[in-house]
Amino acid sequence: MRILLLTNYANGLWLFRKELLLAFMEDGHEVSVSLPPDENADKLRALSCQNKKINLIETPFERRGSNPVKDLGLFMTYLRLLKQERPDVVLTYTIKPNLYGGLACRLKRIPYLCNITGLGTAIEDGGVLSRLLLRFYKISMKKARCVFFQNLKNKEFMVQHGIAAHNHKMLPGSGVNLKEHPLEEYPSEEKGIVFLAVIRIMKDKGVAEYLEAARIMRDRYENVRFKLVGEYEEETREYYEPQLKELTQKDILQYLGHIEDVGAVMAQSHVIVHPSYHEGLSNVLLEAAACGRPVLASNVSGCVETFIEGESGFAFAAKSTDALVAAMEKILAMSHEERRDMGISGRAWVEKRFDRAIVIQTYREQLLSLSRVKNDARG
Repeated sequence: MRILLLTNYANGLWLFRKELLLAFMEDGHEVSVSLPPDENADKLRALSCQNKKINLIETPFERRGSNPVKDLGLFMTYLRLLKQERPDVVLTYTIKPNLYGGLACRLKRIPYLCNITGLGTAIEDGGVLSRLLLRFYKISMKKARCVFFQNLKNKEFMVQHGIAAHNHKMLPGSGVNLKEHPLEEYPSEEKGIVFLAVIRIMKDKGVAEYLEAARIMRDRYENVRFKLVGEYEEETREYYEPQLKELTQKDILQYLGHIEDVGAVMAQSHVIVHPSYHEGLSNVLLEAAACGRPVLASNVSGCVETFIEGESGFAFAAKSTDALVAAMEKILAMSHEERRDMGISGRAWVEKRFDRAIVIQTYREQLLSLSRVKNDARG
């Protein structure tokens, strides 16, 4: 089959779906990917299997912009792309590809599978824009072969609004590659306990709460250290960059920016913190559990599914610095062995429920079903 993927970010595809792309090629499918051009696209270009390579189609668009003229341009680009590539099936990820790509596929009567990786701030915040987006989703998703949801709350919310009520399935997020993220030995705490957050530098990821919690905890305890990994969203750089420079200069926090090997930093840390306001299903928390680290995470759907409360992590109220500090103090009160054992429990949890092989198999089943329908139509 000719498979076309529509997505908004090359690095996300590389980090969380490269195994899926390779599986498609192993199965003999031709794979094309439409995405905005950036430095991460070269990683995907290098992927090959059985002498097959991915066909990358650079498709510029604003990931977070809401300019209707530019969005109309993206929709028209997708229509032209469908005519040019003539795919047998289209896979869409993230909000704009789901909405504009889904609608284009519906109009062109091309089978498509959508993946709701999260609802996004515009829908979560409610209001007029939320209502408009929900109507758009209803139109775009109506003829999808399948709409995948990554957590039950997102699914229930969308189905309640008449979206994908009869054509949805659940996925364990993007899953986690258990070989690429092995169980790591829990590090010594002789030089202090390291808290690590791996988040994009933006409000909805809970950056403000994490920074303030670091200030408070460093003032109260001598044996704690804080690290932050993540890249700026350009619209937030001006606000957060001075704060991070100040905290770094005061030795309150170490900011590592965007790094390729997050797993290595996780392995050197003792507790992974994820203060996000909302998630589809957190890849960071899956990888933290896979490498055997206890987690502290916001008590929201998309986070709480990734750990067992009290056994492999603790939840705290989102948007609350006080709740985050209390969770940090709770895990500090435990012994080295107890924290280590929490990490081991987390590994067992993701092995059972979040192996990326589950995601690959689910997509394979959908493609097999589509292939049968296509063959029946020919016969």
